[in-house]
Amino acid sequence: MTKRNFLSLLDLNPSELKSLINRAIELKKAPITNNFAGKVLGMIFEKSSTRTRISFEAGMAQMGGSAIFLSPRDTQLGRGEPIEDSARVISSMVDIIMVRTFEHAKIKTFAKHSSVPVINALTDALHPCQLLADIQTYTEQRGSIEGKTVTWVGDGNNMCQSYINAAKQFDFELRIACPTGFEPRSDFVEANKDRVSISNDPQAAVKNSDLVVTDVWASMGQEQEQNERVKAFANFQVNHELMGLAAKDALFMHCLPAHRGQEVSSELLEDPNYSVVWAEAENRLHAQKALMELLLN
Repeated sequence: MTKRNFLSLLDLNPSELKSLINRAIELKKAPITNNFAGKVLGMIFEKSSTRTRISFEAGMAQMGGSAIFLSPRDTQLGRGEPIEDSARVISSMVDIIMVRTFEHAKIKTFAKHSSVPVINALTDALHPCQLLADIQTYTEQRGSIEGKTVTWVGDGNNMCQSYINAAKQFDFELRIACPTGFEPRSDFVEANKDRVSISNDPQAAVKNSDLVVTDVWASMGQEQEQNERVKAFANFQVNHELMGLAAKDALFMHCLPAHRGQEVSSELLEDPNYSVVWAEAENRLHAQKALMELLLN
């Protein structure tokens, strides 16, 4: 059987993604199985994590498998061993690997030399596992996202770029509202220009949207830019006033952790009439179990 990786939403076709979401919803109703009996997940973290580590580790346990946590302090990766060598050795001892790192090129190199499936658990370019949870959450709350309008408000970061891929794979319109100089990569936008638009006006972008999404203004590795970014993004907070411009039954999502009072108001984050962030966070567990099941099978 040919090994498959999940480095991007584009690694699965739309039909596979739809089936994966449906399977995640099934696993949420019956979470304990023995499908991963004897299977081992290697978890490589070069960036800190709460939801990613817990969801993958708990997911393997619920499915009858086990997981090994590896940080740069625990492995030769942190002492300069070539990625190619680490990939060959680690993949010879486990059944599937997830990697959370900085440069997207690193995970591509790792996957090329791994003999088992590799999952992108976040890079500076993409965060596809979060999108699986987001689409699952929207599907549970409102039905299919196909044909809907989604607005991204904030930095054109890895989450924004994953939403661009999602717009293609799940067939929805994506509006991106961000300050000048903080747009997503032009190659992502150009490849999806038929369904993706960019503006500097969050009010216009959110109007009649079915889903509004944001993220922190300074991602991991950008902490030194925090003060500069707070000034640049001052008019891009998602709050009740902004959500009032969206569709009547619009939802709000945030991948968390959130900086309350910056990219989102605390009042909106806690308002169950709009915010589904807690269900969204939990769905990381179910969506990733469905993903690992697909790749292991």
